[in-house]
Amino acid sequence: MNLMSFAAYEQPMKWVAFVLGLGSTICVVQGWQLGAMVLSLPFCLIWIYCAWLRTEPQLKYINILFAVLYVYGIGRYLILHV
Repeated sequence: MNLMSFAAYEQPMKWVAFVLGLGSTICVVQGWQLGAMVLSLPFCLIWIYCAWLRTEPQLKYINILFAVLYVYGIGRYLILHV
């Protein structure tokens, strides 16, 4: 199974990313740090995938960087608060 086999799902995934981004923004406004990171990580993963479909290197690499930072932040939050 290759990456392009999911190309038919690109538009629905963008709507899911929109909802995740909206939820993440609400978490930021409310001060829910972990919620914002947990919702932002799949948001970034969806946009990494969509960037790979369209070969948009800037979008792809920026979202890879953000995804790494969110994984680090979630891990750090769990270590410090559990």
